[in-house]
Amino acid sequence: MWTIDDEVKFFNDASQLASIEKLMVNVHNRYYAFSPKSEDVHVNTPQARNALIGATTEKWCKDLFHDIARQNDLFAVNGVICNEIGLSAQSSADLAFCTSDNQIQSPENIKLIFEIKMGIVNNYLYDDIDEENKFGWLGDYKTHKGNPSLLRSDSMLKAIGKSINIRVDSSLGKKIPIIILGNSPITNNYVKKVDSLIKNGVIQKFISLYPNPTDTDFIKKTPERGFETFGEIEDLEKYISYVLNSNMNYFSSMMSNRDLGQIISLANLESTDELKGKKFIELLNV
Repeated sequence: MWTIDDEVKFFNDASQLASIEKLMVNVHNRYYAFSPKSEDVHVNTPQARNALIGATTEKWCKDLFHDIARQNDLFAVNGVICNEIGLSAQSSADLAFCTSDNQIQSPENIKLIFEIKMGIVNNYLYDDIDEENKFGWLGDYKTHKGNPSLLRSDSMLKAIGKSINIRVDSSLGKKIPIIILGNSPITNNYVKKVDSLIKNGVIQKFISLYPNPTDTDFIKKTPERGFETFGEIEDLEKYISYVLNSNMNYFSSMMSNRDLGQIISLANLESTDELKGKKFIELLNV
């Protein structure tokens, strides 16, 4: 799972590709991952770092989920494009489980979509004198002024919006589960919202892959488990396998009681619960 070591490795690797000025914020001539709360200034994270951490976390998630995908006879693929369900080259799936390892996929070959909203969570100080430990840990996310990962309102809204687009663009996207991956807790403001989204089937779960983001209190899971922090890979494997084998259907509509009753009556003519459910979804999507 995600650890401080992953963040230090990111800075070490990224510093070979970009200058410190493009990776960290300058506060009183010292370079930090984020502006510390103890300082009286707030400096935004350089945009260049966002692109690098995005590419890093997408690959990190692919590596983490590779074995889980293969256990289910699927492939973990970054940047999946499927125009039929709104996944364009400009807005591809960060990671998906597919029946082949191609980047361009048809809807029926996509079995699970992941939207990744991960980033640097802790604060670090750059020290160019210490060659062995250039990036020293300063404190957890509560000690700096940044809002990483799922603590960012814009990250949450983008993930929700993209999921809704997949659901409403075509009936082809209504059988594909969607999971949001982060490496932070969520804020109290989103507790009811994520549980509501999960109840309504828009998204199947918000997951944090960082078990120990702070030694103090934080939201580990919501009452309905719309958001949940996973601490063991085995638990993650079990949950993903459950989702893949649940044969889910997303449905939403606005219709009169009479029209809804007619659909229920027609679906009820089928001989088994499985066929009744399938018929209900078919009639609802007509």
